[in-house]
Amino acid sequence: MRTPVSTYRLQIRPGFTLQDAADVVPYLKSLGADWIYLSPILTAEKGSDHGYDVTDPSAIDPDRGGPEGLAAVSAAARAAGMGVLVDIVPNHVGVATPSQNPWWWSLLREGQQSRYAPAFDVDWDFGGGRIRIPVLGEDSDVDALEVKDGELRYYDHRFPLAEGSYTEGDDPREVHARQHYELVGWRRADTDLNYRRFFAVNSLAGIRVEIPDVFDEAHAEIVRWSREGLVDGLRIDHPDGLADPEGYLHRLREVTGGSYLLIEKILEPGETLPAGFDCEGTTGYDALADVDRLFVDPAGQETLDALDTGLRGGQAADYEDMIRGTKRRITDGILHSEMLRLARLVPSGTGLGTAQAADALSEVIAAFPVYRSYLPEGGDVLKEACELAVRRRPELADAVGLLLPLLLDAGLEPGAELGRRFQQTSGMVMAKGVEDTAFFRYTRLGTLTEVGADPTEFSVAPDEFHARMTRRQADIPLSMTTLSTHDTKRSEDTRARISVLAELAPEWRAALARLQDLAPLPDGPLANLLWQAIAAAWPADRERLQSYAQKAAREAGNSTDWLDPDAAFEEKLAAAVDAAFDNPEVRAELESLVELLAPYGAANSLGAKLVQLTMPGVPDVYQGTEFWDRSLTDPDNRRPFDYGARRAALAALDAGERPASHTDDSAKLLVTSRALRLRRDRPELFTGYRPVAATGAAAGHLVGFDRGGEAGPGALTLATRLPRGLEQHGGWRDTAVELDRTMTDELTGATFGPGAVEVAAILASYPVALLVPAEH
Repeated sequence: MRTPVSTYRLQIRPGFTLQDAADVVPYLKSLGADWIYLSPILTAEKGSDHGYDVTDPSAIDPDRGGPEGLAAVSAAARAAGMGVLVDIVPNHVGVATPSQNPWWWSLLREGQQSRYAPAFDVDWDFGGGRIRIPVLGEDSDVDALEVKDGELRYYDHRFPLAEGSYTEGDDPREVHARQHYELVGWRRADTDLNYRRFFAVNSLAGIRVEIPDVFDEAHAEIVRWSREGLVDGLRIDHPDGLADPEGYLHRLREVTGGSYLLIEKILEPGETLPAGFDCEGTTGYDALADVDRLFVDPAGQETLDALDTGLRGGQAADYEDMIRGTKRRITDGILHSEMLRLARLVPSGTGLGTAQAADALSEVIAAFPVYRSYLPEGGDVLKEACELAVRRRPELADAVGLLLPLLLDAGLEPGAELGRRFQQTSGMVMAKGVEDTAFFRYTRLGTLTEVGADPTEFSVAPDEFHARMTRRQADIPLSMTTLSTHDTKRSEDTRARISVLAELAPEWRAALARLQDLAPLPDGPLANLLWQAIAAAWPADRERLQSYAQKAAREAGNSTDWLDPDAAFEEKLAAAVDAAFDNPEVRAELESLVELLAPYGAANSLGAKLVQLTMPGVPDVYQGTEFWDRSLTDPDNRRPFDYGARRAALAALDAGERPASHTDDSAKLLVTSRALRLRRDRPELFTGYRPVAATGAAAGHLVGFDRGGEAGPGALTLATRLPRGLEQHGGWRDTAVELDRTMTDELTGATFGPGAVEVAAILASYPVALLVPAEH
């Protein structure tokens, strides 16, 4: 099996096709990337910028470059000695425009007789033999239906007609009643939907790849990529939605001839991948959380907690209670259809009514500490969740007691459908209730609320970080590490600047108070989140910040939401963002804050980047982030960027230029390129992991590790932690590291050692250093 040393993620879309990707391969080779990592490339909904809404799995999207585009990328990569990793989406397909998806069109036209009926996860009995499609403004809008060109139309929506279901002159409402589908009001999706979907997205319908024939047809094109040597590895999107993730991975490994596999699995703190998962690891959110917290000052926690409590009217945030509430908000709201489907599977002999069963199942899911179990692995977690649910709701003890043995049976046989489907559902609730709700409510420090992280873990001390990296090297050395993705709530440089607030907690408390006085927002926790984001992304244009503010407020759901926006609140929210541009006092306050944060944020960014690129694992660089990238949540993190500027800057570095300051764009490019090149070109320097300790007054401000192993000496990473505190306490002073040989800094060319060397000398130019044994 071929494995990558590093990857570089490219978002393939109609505006940046596979041919465009092929054109940037020489630059990526020069940057030091080992493999190219492509977002989904199968045919997707027209106009989709992300590609996770595949409409035809049998072909590469012509709007993304088609099969000739993949051939071009692969050829360019091969010529450069690089590999290709591609993102695939086995859990669901896009059905927003039925005519674009031949599987879905057939299902709607032929119903249970369609050859694709087994592929979709439909509860036909609940729908009276029909699949419910929530597209109408309200149920009475059936009066607006018309038959045109052999199709049923609802404004711009087109649906097929079953054979023999229409005769010229028939009433469209009667024609609709004869179809295998029922068009219903969109609000009924919360309660009356009868097909599995991706989270609460009605236009992404789940498919059943656990059925061999469905797997084969959905993966025929993907298998071709491996068979023809076009692709070396696959990234699997949302495996937690599958009925049998373990079986899926075994089958995928087999049909791809043993390709490198990564899964988009969110691991909660302390959780590890199931032993039976046939893959190299995850897409790196677990690593992101560890790296971020290494650069957060624990001394700031008390002040930031007090500030947060004050913004909540004196009531301290209880995260466990918060996520119990946000998860119940999801189970009782946008995913209630899923909970009712589970409840309908509870045997009648239990004596539990549908409502009671749904309530008990929802309480168990709300108590789940991880995304899902993979029974029999995770049985203890399920039992503990049941115990917690009963402690919270003692009146549900009998119901939960009846449900537990049913939930523990989760095989693929028909009688185990409740347990199996419960596992597929718990991850949806976690994602929507925690990532997409609680993370916008728990706002004391935005760095902490990132995908895959536990926001109650405020910081990670160097010793603990080293322990985690030692385990990573031993257990999952080929798992991906990352700092930014298409799904992160804030990019790496945005978070790095926010992290500085933990070192400036009193100053932040005062600045936020002044901003609230000048541009008041009647939701204190949201104001905290908003001004952190604005300061971290600044300078930014008005449209970006307005879009982020609205999304954050609606996701939080405290003062407004997606289904029923509060116009008055959103007007105040927009005014607060506008004030950053239009109110001289607000702008002055903001720019003064940014001026204070920026240099320390840049130091954090360089430290985090060097650590991520050189620590155990396969580091990924998200497109464009070799320059500063202060993005916010999607779609802000998918904006186009300028490769020409990056090529020119890299050429200048290679010609001998060096950044005048660590805050320059080229400083991050220097760190990224030198670390990537070293990992690719000198793999013998990255075979182990050993913490490197400093001595002296500021030893706690340095994180260091040596990647050498039994084969010999390795690369030595040194990075500054908590730069504001370091400066306030007089700098490095007598702090030193012991070098056992002469070493050269890849960033500056300076040579140090052997013996005790002052850190101030090593980090005289930049807040980081990448040392390698000097050549003799």
